[in-house]
Amino acid sequence: MAAGYDLAVVGAGIVGLGVALAAARKGKKVVVVERNAKAIGASIRNFGFVTITGQRAGAHWARAMRARDIWAEIVEEAGIPVIHRGLIMPARLEEAAVVLDAFLKTPMGEQCRLITSAEAADLVPALRLDAVKSTLYSPHELRVESSEALPKLATWLEHKHQVDFRWNTAVRSVNGTRVETSHGTIEAEAVAICPGDDFSTLFPNVIAAHPLTICTLQMLRVSPGQPTRFGAAVMSDMSLARYEGFAALPEAVALDRRLDAEEAESRAAGIHLIAVQSADGSLVVGDSHVYGNAQQPFAQERFDRLILDEFDRIFDCPDRHVVNRWIGTYASSAERTVLVERPADNVRIVMVTGGTGASTGFALGEQVADDLFSSVPVPQEA
Repeated sequence: MAAGYDLAVVGAGIVGLGVALAAARKGKKVVVVERNAKAIGASIRNFGFVTITGQRAGAHWARAMRARDIWAEIVEEAGIPVIHRGLIMPARLEEAAVVLDAFLKTPMGEQCRLITSAEAADLVPALRLDAVKSTLYSPHELRVESSEALPKLATWLEHKHQVDFRWNTAVRSVNGTRVETSHGTIEAEAVAICPGDDFSTLFPNVIAAHPLTICTLQMLRVSPGQPTRFGAAVMSDMSLARYEGFAALPEAVALDRRLDAEEAESRAAGIHLIAVQSADGSLVVGDSHVYGNAQQPFAQERFDRLILDEFDRIFDCPDRHVVNRWIGTYASSAERTVLVERPADNVRIVMVTGGTGASTGFALGEQVADDLFSSVPVPQEA
């Protein structure tokens, strides 16, 4: 082999680790180059919620299903606890219940079902179910703690698959098989650049050809005050109007209109609800969505209030209080869920452009590795 590595991966977020895993499983010699001492971006600032139900129909939903399977294959070996599995979606509005019924008739609704209030309360006792019209249960999802899972994944890749890591190393340019870094040159036959929402460091002209924005979101860690148990993740009516697997259904139009009329401030702030539990009993709750050409560095108290208002509609958690707040960002596109560009035959730029990296990154990694080493193109958007 002429070069030192078969593949250099730029970026140690979940997408980069997904590409590295897929290439290593093909027997390739892989190095991952990360400009920080550890992953600090979107991959650790999210819910750690591998979400299948509600992903865009077609190739992206299939990616989520495959990524979930890969997570399930590796969590035990990598020492990553799965905190809970499955998803509950209680519909408070009649229009939301109609969307759930329509979803169940699609291919994506397979293995999902409506459950009784007693079943829902058994899974998540804190749910307010007195005004719920119907409740969807999906068995597909799983939840990990992202801030712990990413370091464990990197350690497992290093020990199990002999993936090399170059931390605190910035990549300045990629020229053919030469990857120029702040700590010298790396030789690699192929390069996968996984820049997250960095549009300007590597191949900026290629990235600029696509209408990308940066989504800034606010998230909260909430202590429920009194111990409670989540046996599944929970979403709300607002999520049905945001997740494309639901929102793209014709039956969602009426829900959109009602929410626009009754929840105008929340809709303008991109509020919807996801709530998942951590091992210590606290809840990760979010989130808001603001789009622009840069990260919005300052959190807004009113966004926290809107998120918590939606939380209180769904849950009965006396004395709940916020113990942590943070901002996350990710690359966003109105046109696509992933972006894979090829500025050279041996180079790929790989981005998840809708905040679903944890849910789809492993499967996208397999597709990029197949593209680079087996000439199998990445499936295009429907």
